[in-house]
Amino acid sequence: MTDYKSLFTGRSDAPQAPASHLTPPKYRLLLVDDEPGIVNALRRVFRQENYEIVTANSGQDGLARLAEGPVQLVISDFMMPGMNGAQFLREVKQRSPDTIRIMLTGHANTDAVMGAINEGAVYKFILKPWNDDDLRVTVALALEQFDLITRNRALKTENAQKAKEISALSKLAATHRSRLGIMLHKKNLLSSAQLQELTLLQERRSEPMIALLLEKDWVEERKIRKLLTSDLLIEEVQLPEFAIDPVLTEIIPRSFCSRQLVVPLKLQGKHLMIAMADPLDEGLVDEVRFTAGLDLQIVTADVAAIRKKIEEVYGSGSDVDFKELETLIASPDPYEGIEIVIEDDDGARLEDLLRETEAPPAIRLANAIIIEAIRLGASDIHIQPRTKSVVVRYRIDGVLIDKIQIPHQQHQSLVSRLKIMSELDISERRHPQDGRITVKTPMRMVDLRISTLPTINGEKVVMRILDRNSAVHSLANLGFSPVDLPRVTDTVARPQGIILATGPTGSGKTTTLYSLLQHDATPDKNYVTIEDPVEYYLDMAGQVLVREKIGLTFPSVLRALLRQDPDVILLGEIRDFETAEVAFHAALTGHLVYSTLHTNSAVATIARLFDLGLKPYVVASALEGIIAQRLVRQVCPKCREAVAADPALRRRLGGDYAGIQQTFRGRGCTDCHGTGYKGRVALYEVLAMDDELRDCIGSGASVLEIRRKVRGKGQRGIGQHGLEKVQAGVTTLDEILRVLGPQAGESS
Repeated sequence: MTDYKSLFTGRSDAPQAPASHLTPPKYRLLLVDDEPGIVNALRRVFRQENYEIVTANSGQDGLARLAEGPVQLVISDFMMPGMNGAQFLREVKQRSPDTIRIMLTGHANTDAVMGAINEGAVYKFILKPWNDDDLRVTVALALEQFDLITRNRALKTENAQKAKEISALSKLAATHRSRLGIMLHKKNLLSSAQLQELTLLQERRSEPMIALLLEKDWVEERKIRKLLTSDLLIEEVQLPEFAIDPVLTEIIPRSFCSRQLVVPLKLQGKHLMIAMADPLDEGLVDEVRFTAGLDLQIVTADVAAIRKKIEEVYGSGSDVDFKELETLIASPDPYEGIEIVIEDDDGARLEDLLRETEAPPAIRLANAIIIEAIRLGASDIHIQPRTKSVVVRYRIDGVLIDKIQIPHQQHQSLVSRLKIMSELDISERRHPQDGRITVKTPMRMVDLRISTLPTINGEKVVMRILDRNSAVHSLANLGFSPVDLPRVTDTVARPQGIILATGPTGSGKTTTLYSLLQHDATPDKNYVTIEDPVEYYLDMAGQVLVREKIGLTFPSVLRALLRQDPDVILLGEIRDFETAEVAFHAALTGHLVYSTLHTNSAVATIARLFDLGLKPYVVASALEGIIAQRLVRQVCPKCREAVAADPALRRRLGGDYAGIQQTFRGRGCTDCHGTGYKGRVALYEVLAMDDELRDCIGSGASVLEIRRKVRGKGQRGIGQHGLEKVQAGVTTLDEILRVLGPQAGESS
């Protein structure tokens, strides 16, 4: 009997499997370097791992050790006497293709690097000096990939053995809902008994209605075509006139076409023209639409012509084809099976675009760019074509840094690869496009929002990285000042109302909102979030992803959500009057609402709400607090040193900053990659509402009047919090100027 008790108690009486199956396999690693010190250092990195370490001092020695037994992973230096690292790894690939190959180098030899990438000889490059933790993680991920490849090969063998069984079972999945028999019955071409017999026969054999009709020879096919064209205005085509692009055979497999009597004819944008023997079979139309992932333009043709065209396009052969089955049920590449929409009007052939995209350099380069960004903790990836080369730039701690230069000839295939991964049109290079990519590794899951923009040098691609595994910070760890923290805590404790976090894109608003949401969260409340995209994942909350393409917008979801008995609502962003109106209505009817706005300060948020169209009395009644924020880089604690404040910076900042005599800066070390900064810290301005402020807002006071009232109550601006961070040595005057600008005229 099923052990249901464990679902409620957490304990199970069922016997447990022995722990021996959890023992990880023993991996064999080959370390090749002509410097004994490097080899010993690599040994120390893996001394606590369950690896068998084998070493060699040259390429030839490494090949000899490789011949002694299977090796799962090789780490080789590049600069070695005799056979260099690239030559050695090429030879390793020839002798043991499954072995994961990592190159260790301290020399930026671009030609060697690109040559090794093009040949697929190297899984990853690691620069000296390496970070031990990063190297351990890289090797662990590489070995995980080795296991996945091995298991995938075993699954392919198993699938090949069961191909006929799967093909037979797939016939049972066909859902035929043809109206052809009913139409012929109404036209007195079929009797009731014949229609009933056809229906029973179709249920038993799972074959198309048209095929059974022709088998019984009850109605001539010519009469059926005439009815379809004259009564239902379905276009009939002459298939010999169509020259079908062979690439279309990848969209719908041959076995499916043969069994259902359909054939793809032409792809135009997102519309696929397809010839069907029975265009009245609604179940079949739905199945084709699902299989192709495209909008369909249905035409009809004779059964004999369709079968002949299938033979012409797909070639002769049996219906059972393992390659086709793999297209339907398996995917060796995690990004295969994605909808690809092509418009062949830009001079590039369809086959060439797809072939370039699947070439190993494009795949490896795209993967390397994304993985390196995740490793470095970047928030954005910019792939920017310039006159002489393509530059990959990472936004790390809010600042863009040039990291990789790519030859122009690889730009188009790289962009095409990213477009396919994010379900974009790879042939459309004249208009901006937006999409999403989900990157899964054994340790992390990361969402990427991708945007393309045509420039004079080619398409620019920007990807925003959203880590699903990011931890939500507590309020105490967000960096509020001792003055502001009690105000925030009191505001969050309110049972209803709306609390807004404001600031530019990338200023940490969502992080703040999730900390507020999780603060004092209890199981006796219903928490719901509406976001685009979902940046943090919380089990205790029901999280809704906005999808505007299908009409799932912020206001529509929010209205539906109010019928779900929510206590606390987190609304990703207030973008328009409709969203603002529903959000403030929810706040006025007993719900606690958190949301964000793009404004420059807490007081300016009130003006922005008026500008959206909200009434002053609504804002005054529902608004409980505003948190304006910015992110500045934090001085690296490892290389921090005290310096005299730059007089020019003090003058430019002005205000209270003019009196600063000493600040701190980072000299630059390996820990901060020579930048002097590591991590970021938030600057806040907290506006807490009271009766006097509500009266001022409700009476329609100007922003200047509200600002004077706020300052008169001792509520400080964001610049004052920045001053405290500079004085404490947390950040620098340069960062304050970069993020906040001159502060002359800003009073404390």
